[in-house]
Amino acid sequence: MKLPVPPFRTAPVLARLPTSRPGVLRAVNKNARASLNRAHVLPVQARRSYATTYVSAGDLQFGQPVHETHPHILKAGELTPGITAQEYADRRAALAHSMPDGSVAILHAASLQYKSGAVFHSYRQESNFLWLTGWNEPDAVAVIEKTGPQLGDYTFRMFVKRKDPLEEQWSGYINGVQAAEDIFNADEAHGIDRAEAMLEKILNSAKLVYADIQPTKGLADNPVYRFFAGKRSGPAKTPLYPVMNKLRAIKSPAEVANMRRAGQISGRAITEAMRRSWTKEKDLHAFLDYEFTVNGCDGPAYIPVVAGGERANCIHYTVNNNTFKEDEFILIDAGGEYGTYITDISRTWPVSGKFTPAQRDLYEAVLKVQRTSVSLCRESANLSLEDIHGVTVRGLVDQLRAIGFNVDMGSIGQLFPHHVGHYIGLDVHDCPGYSRRERLRRGHCVTIEPGVYVPRDDRWPKHFQGMGVRIEDSVCVDDDSPYILSTEAVKEINDIETLR
Repeated sequence: MKLPVPPFRTAPVLARLPTSRPGVLRAVNKNARASLNRAHVLPVQARRSYATTYVSAGDLQFGQPVHETHPHILKAGELTPGITAQEYADRRAALAHSMPDGSVAILHAASLQYKSGAVFHSYRQESNFLWLTGWNEPDAVAVIEKTGPQLGDYTFRMFVKRKDPLEEQWSGYINGVQAAEDIFNADEAHGIDRAEAMLEKILNSAKLVYADIQPTKGLADNPVYRFFAGKRSGPAKTPLYPVMNKLRAIKSPAEVANMRRAGQISGRAITEAMRRSWTKEKDLHAFLDYEFTVNGCDGPAYIPVVAGGERANCIHYTVNNNTFKEDEFILIDAGGEYGTYITDISRTWPVSGKFTPAQRDLYEAVLKVQRTSVSLCRESANLSLEDIHGVTVRGLVDQLRAIGFNVDMGSIGQLFPHHVGHYIGLDVHDCPGYSRRERLRRGHCVTIEPGVYVPRDDRWPKHFQGMGVRIEDSVCVDDDSPYILSTEAVKEINDIETLR
């Protein structure tokens, strides 16, 4: 079995000295890194030794937060908010253990994406890479090699950008090769320039390689792609994402806590938005983004839908550039991100703050169905997300008939054209390819979002035409009841009307 990484109390985070002594590292605050215990085995002799000279946090030069430099973001032992170094190690152990003997998993970090010319977007790491490493920089490769039958039998290698004072002067600090070992607990770390050559050696004895090569603009710059493109023979290859989906779909308590925090902050912001009067979609959009960020989220999880009136019938309306009318609904679909985990919430309310009779009838119809569907998000219900969708569709047919719609199972898709929900986590649509037919188990996190979108069509009652209603919560499945992650966003009619 592989030796555990050394306990944190004897393995302080190392920081790079001034550029006059490149490559030399000093130790810093001994509380900066978590005690790691490979597969929770008992601690044994450390595999590396560490210097003990203390340097101040001001001398630390890493490309992403660590506890010493950002104690307001990370607690001691965490690599990313709420997620410890131990949890990342356990995730890698679980991946290795789920692969057959002789297997190697190879992952490539996301590339920096550009909006136009030299104007780049905020960096977002590839989700599987982030979930396994906590590393939040581009130009990196992670290799996890299974070395034995026991949990914890694996070797973790990283190939990353080297520290470069000139580049750092322009673009900010880089984590560097040494940090990949001393902070992110790679067993071996090398410069990204060595990836292709070393992959050849690593894979010589491999029987099966797990990898996902996504088509991207910079594919020719991807060392994993170049390596496989140049090989005419070698070990068998298979996609990695199906294995990762199974590991990621069930959330840990720490992941759920991050999603709950995102839901709490976002829900409060949405309720505060309902309390106010709005005339422009863009103003409400800006308010939500600001409230998410200033109250503790990393920022918005996605571009929100802020739709007035008929524009709510465009399910992914995001231009958000029109005005509200007094007799219309406002529909928003928005959520914040906390510690790289997201929440996804939709709410609908009258511009005036008070429901008209027609608005009340349509809204109440959707709300009744949403309550029922949320209540089924428990393991004891023995249902899948697909099963809950069926319950939702039948419920909407019954509720809409009761308020005058001539609708049946054959025509309901014209009013409710999307699925009732999807998985959530690091991504808004988490674990792409993971089946909605999987029975929901404790730790699955999903959205429940029934909606009714009534076009101007004489098949439908005139007083409902042009209205769009969607009510969505983020929900974590528990044993006997749902754990609603977004409960601070009010949705009962009396609660909404009481706000003004």
